[in-house]
Amino acid sequence: MESRNNAKWIIWMLVALLIVLHQDIWFWHDPTLLFGFLPVTLAYHMGISLAAGIVWFLAVKMIWPLEEEPTKIDDSMEGAES
Repeated sequence: MESRNNAKWIIWMLVALLIVLHQDIWFWHDPTLLFGFLPVTLAYHMGISLAAGIVWFLAVKMIWPLEEEPTKIDDSMEGAES
């Protein structure tokens, strides 16, 4: 259980880091093209998007609940299906 709590904090720190890195004021006026056609700002945002996907994947693998929570069937809804 302790490792799950640690993983939870790591994921939250990664999310906070992504939020800070998403504010890319350092590339606003940079006209550099990567590979001759790709603006550096767009490449940076592609990297942020990939990193966000990886963080979400890690969140699902590391801290998603292992068991489904039992659902309570409401007695008043039993006859509603027919």
